[in-house]
Amino acid sequence: MRKVLKTAGRVAALALVAALVVGIWKREEITRLMAVNSLFTAEKITRNFSHMDDLFLTRALPRGDGPVSPLPGGPAMKLPEGAAEWIETRSVTALLVLKGGRIVHESYHRGTGAEDLRISWSMAKSFLSVLFGTVLEEGVIASLDDPVVQYAPELRGSAYDGTTIRQVLNMASGVKFNEDYLDFHSDINRMGRVLALGGSMDGFAAGLMAREAEPGSEWKYVSIDTHVIGMVIAGATGRDPADLMVERIVRPMGFEAEPYFLTDGEGTAFVLGGLNMRTRDYARFGQMILQKGEWQGQRIVSADWIDASTRPSAPGGALYGYQWWIPRDAGGDFMAQGIYGQYIYISPRHDTVIVVNAADRGFRNPGVDDANIDMLQAIARAEEEP
Repeated sequence: MRKVLKTAGRVAALALVAALVVGIWKREEITRLMAVNSLFTAEKITRNFSHMDDLFLTRALPRGDGPVSPLPGGPAMKLPEGAAEWIETRSVTALLVLKGGRIVHESYHRGTGAEDLRISWSMAKSFLSVLFGTVLEEGVIASLDDPVVQYAPELRGSAYDGTTIRQVLNMASGVKFNEDYLDFHSDINRMGRVLALGGSMDGFAAGLMAREAEPGSEWKYVSIDTHVIGMVIAGATGRDPADLMVERIVRPMGFEAEPYFLTDGEGTAFVLGGLNMRTRDYARFGQMILQKGEWQGQRIVSADWIDASTRPSAPGGALYGYQWWIPRDAGGDFMAQGIYGQYIYISPRHDTVIVVNAADRGFRNPGVDDANIDMLQAIARAEEEP
């Protein structure tokens, strides 16, 4: 009996050692998984959204040693009635307004500051749209109606086989994908765990096999479509999309601070929602778009691509273009939008760019998005104080 107990003790000790070794080996992955599970909690969300590099794998987007591009100030603008309450209720962390290319309002809230590098969430999709426009102009992609597998052959046999580039740009791939952030088992949350555990985003996309509609037949917001655009860019150019973004957007625009992307375990940028930068640099990007792709006398992307990508073109009358949203009663306005209350709202008719960063845990409640658009449009209409 004593021998049996001694043997059992050795087995238990070996099991404990093995568990400790695995725990140490997988410590980073476990830490990131725990971060995903607590990312949006009330006590952590605001800090997390300004410090994503503490939680996930990242890669820097070097801004180079060029000068910071000017973003001049102008006469202060009086915010419309109800704005202060809106800022508090919607957990706004930053609000910046440009009129005529000048800062007329800039404020930071909930303990954050101008130096914070803030998570874009799906505003990153609109950055990728601009990058795609530069690749299209380069001529390495023949047509938006080319199949995605022509440039991303690893998607052959997946639900994306038979889907065109235009369809993924329009969020009309037909791929079955559950985007419910509140459902632990949803595809979007499974994807988040792949990211946290150092898996492969390319592999995740290639592993999607089911469709719920024929490609191009209907619009449905599917975030992984944007990752497929990144795969197409990589296949068409033979270049990493993040490196291209540095060359074609980050360095030419003279951002204040070095942005960064969240990445998967292979170093692939999380292009559908993992961009992090200062609020003022989001504003610079928005102003460049308002100026039809020009910035500081330099052409970033063609005006034709800006026009094509920011008008509604998705099937079924959806107010969506090529990775840009078009709000109701737009009057020519359009926007980049991300979960939890992120916006770059661009109003050509009012010569205005509005950037909102937020940590709004109630962003999906009924009526919230409509109320946000009402406020953004009121801010766009507001006049500068005399």
